[in-house]
Amino acid sequence: MAEIHKERVEAEINRLIQYLKRHQSPDGRWSFCFESGPMTDSYMILLYRIMGYSSSREIRGLISRLLDGHDHGIWKLYPDEKPGSVSATVEAITALVAAGELDVKESVARKAREFVAEQGGIRQAGSLTKIMLNLIGVYSWSNQPKVPVEFFLLPWWFPISLFDFVGFTRVHVAPILLAAHRQFSAPLPGVSDRLARWWPLGEIKDRQDQTATLRNSVQTLLSSPQIHGKTLKSLALRRGERFILDRIESDGTLYSYFSTTWLMIFSLWALGYPKNHHVVTRAIQGLKSFYYPVDNGFHMQETTSAVWDTSLILATLREAGLPPSDPCIRKGVDYLFHRQHNRFADWSLRNPGVLPGGWGFSNVNTINPDADDTSASLRATAGIAATYPESYRERWYRGCRWLLSMQNKDGGWPAFEKNTDKSWPNKLLPFQDAQTVWTDPSSVDLTGRTLYFIGRELGWKYDHPVVQRGFRFLLTKQETTGAWFGRWGIAYLYGTWAALTGMGAVGIRDHWAVERGVRWLLQVQNKDGGWGESCRSDVEKKYVPLGRSTPSQTAWALDALIPFFERPTPEIRAGIRFLLESMEKSDWTTTYPTGAGLAGQFYIHYHSYRYIWPLNTLIHYRNRYFTRDKGLRGNM
Repeated sequence: MAEIHKERVEAEINRLIQYLKRHQSPDGRWSFCFESGPMTDSYMILLYRIMGYSSSREIRGLISRLLDGHDHGIWKLYPDEKPGSVSATVEAITALVAAGELDVKESVARKAREFVAEQGGIRQAGSLTKIMLNLIGVYSWSNQPKVPVEFFLLPWWFPISLFDFVGFTRVHVAPILLAAHRQFSAPLPGVSDRLARWWPLGEIKDRQDQTATLRNSVQTLLSSPQIHGKTLKSLALRRGERFILDRIESDGTLYSYFSTTWLMIFSLWALGYPKNHHVVTRAIQGLKSFYYPVDNGFHMQETTSAVWDTSLILATLREAGLPPSDPCIRKGVDYLFHRQHNRFADWSLRNPGVLPGGWGFSNVNTINPDADDTSASLRATAGIAATYPESYRERWYRGCRWLLSMQNKDGGWPAFEKNTDKSWPNKLLPFQDAQTVWTDPSSVDLTGRTLYFIGRELGWKYDHPVVQRGFRFLLTKQETTGAWFGRWGIAYLYGTWAALTGMGAVGIRDHWAVERGVRWLLQVQNKDGGWGESCRSDVEKKYVPLGRSTPSQTAWALDALIPFFERPTPEIRAGIRFLLESMEKSDWTTTYPTGAGLAGQFYIHYHSYRYIWPLNTLIHYRNRYFTRDKGLRGNM
């Protein structure tokens, strides 16, 4: 096998460093695109049509991206999705017809309709897609399960309540409940009625009332002879309205998400807000800041990933050897500390007595911190507080305390909220496609990445009780194949990488779980030296090979293997060679979505990942196997 020269590795590391330094914004952040399927683009087009706004350059760009994204009338969430996505196809066609770009008689629309009919009609679309159709008057509210609006009145500590959902789900559920109670829609003249007749509905497979148990439970918990039913409903509507308004960010968006903000606008209209109400117009203005130019037009991001991208890039650049005095590092550190949270929010309900100190995902996120962004931000800013303002040091430790306090009782770490994993949502709610997002159970990837931070930056090893609990959680989640499933990335490669790197960082090396994980990674390596996994793994909950290798997944696999081999094995060298040879390549494998959101419905192509993760891995490869004056150890 041809030798991998140190100079070539160094050259690629330096090229990536310079690329990232050039793309840093003046305020210190990195803002790469957070790209997903056609849902957000479609919904923004519909909102513009309903508001009566004239077409803009950005809207034309959204339309262009939609028109460029289909395969003979079928839209997919990822290239190898077979046969395609009913939700994505319905969303895209609905928006294009509403925008006047397509007529239902045209070939693309007819093929889309045939595909949806073959798959069982729009009743087979995702829950959010059907809600969208409800809100624009294409799909009847009578087809939706009935969840009582009085649900808002149940305190968070009741056996069931809105707060049993994780925060990002609550802010989706709340506006839907308000709009559904009023059975509100804002139909598009000449479009909604036509599409309602045109889209095939499909058969109703189960006519029984699947929410009766939930409604009965709510009525029982709220039963009071002193309070009339109408009064309860009125109180619930006001509580729901207040719940939403209290969670609007400074840019006018709800929780800094596109989909929640879009739903909020309709729910406020359902409550009687005029279309030009300042809360509505400010929300739309906030959404406009989510536009991102892409090769085939514009994309409306579900949110921005500025804190996530910045923390990962900054940590990687520091590992590359950039000193704390480098202007790039100083600006990045300042940006991150200015984005650290200082507000008590919903996370504190189940984690009382802990000061705020976490970080969120997006640039305008002040109330929804998460463990992953916090550990990444802490790692990016670790060890340099002495050369920065004294307050940074205290804030860094405050962030550590917040992160450590979020460990669940099962030993793992959740994404957003502690010990939020009740079983009733999956038992009492019929929305099967939402089962992975109702609650916030501990996940392998969050636990592994937190252990990685703990081992690398705090120096805690296996004998520490916090580490022991986290490790025991990982052991319970390892599958018979030796792999681990990752919740927020695709999927077994992501989870196995997080688990192995986390265990390695806290000193767990000669253990059967490590051996099995390493063996599995080597078994699924592609012939070209790389690794690639399909998004289908996220749906089927078993490893599905992509058949091709992707940069980020190859980097994850290599990064998981490198700590456990004193010398580079042939498999590691083959993987490094693939990375080096593929970094200038541009095809569907370099844009394949490797971020996970909602199983079967929402996947993310992080534009930053093809730079961050290969650079991270090449640095770890260099640092482990190269010496200053002898080149690469071992027989190359």
